[in-house]
Amino acid sequence: MNMTDQDGKGGGQAQGTIVFDLDGVLYLGNAPIAGAAEAIAILTAQGWQLLFATNNSSKTPRAVADVLYDRAGIVVDGDAVVTSGMAVASYLVDHGLRSAFVIGSPELRATLEEVSVSIIPHDQAPDAVVVGLDRSLTYAKIGHAARSIRRGAAFIATNLDPTIPTATGEDPGAGTIVAAVAKASGRAPVTCGKPHQPMLDLVSAKISSLPVGNSVWMVGDRPETDIAFAKHAGWRSVLTLSGITKATSAIPEHLIPDHVVRSIVELPDILKNDAEKRSAHEG
Repeated sequence: MNMTDQDGKGGGQAQGTIVFDLDGVLYLGNAPIAGAAEAIAILTAQGWQLLFATNNSSKTPRAVADVLYDRAGIVVDGDAVVTSGMAVASYLVDHGLRSAFVIGSPELRATLEEVSVSIIPHDQAPDAVVVGLDRSLTYAKIGHAARSIRRGAAFIATNLDPTIPTATGEDPGAGTIVAAVAKASGRAPVTCGKPHQPMLDLVSAKISSLPVGNSVWMVGDRPETDIAFAKHAGWRSVLTLSGITKATSAIPEHLIPDHVVRSIVELPDILKNDAEKRSAHEG
């Protein structure tokens, strides 16, 4: 599953689960975060069970696993990945929304089709409008989405991240597109990605299926999504300064994490020291 044997168990005694964000944590654009693969290998050897939760809806879980290997040399199984597209698919099914007009990638459409949600073209009325990251966004797509929402279609956002980190700076994220549709339609969306409940439900279900450990950690680079997600779930949290957030002064007071690291390279020592301190305190 993740540099481990087939059932996802690491080489050491089970410590718990670490949920990783991807962009800005394990890679930045097409380049790996230096030392990321080595840190993942150490954590696996220590017995941590690893999951990967991304607000980027433009790839399927299998494609995310391929990206992790291609960009960072990290081997994971698609079953260890949860995307905001999966959270949208789950929400649509749970709420009986069987058709959607989609602003998003072909992979997002495929994710919805896997749960039998019909993808509706411009000339039909959908049950829902789903908005995610779309690198082929057009004025016509925004217009049809807004009209459909005003006529009664549910407005569903994959996530509200305004930007995505790259090696050359920040590019517009899905939240920028969602904001345009919201402004044009006069409606606010239901959001499914981190830190919202649909994503938490999927990640929590993954955690409950893994071998028992004594803690859950969330590691990410964006306080308002990753750290908020951890606080909402009651997990502990680590913020990396290798992605969106560049300085501790940029962290809102209500989203202060348990630890801040320069990059994932520091994570194994941070968790080891934390466990030793907690053990000594409990002893």
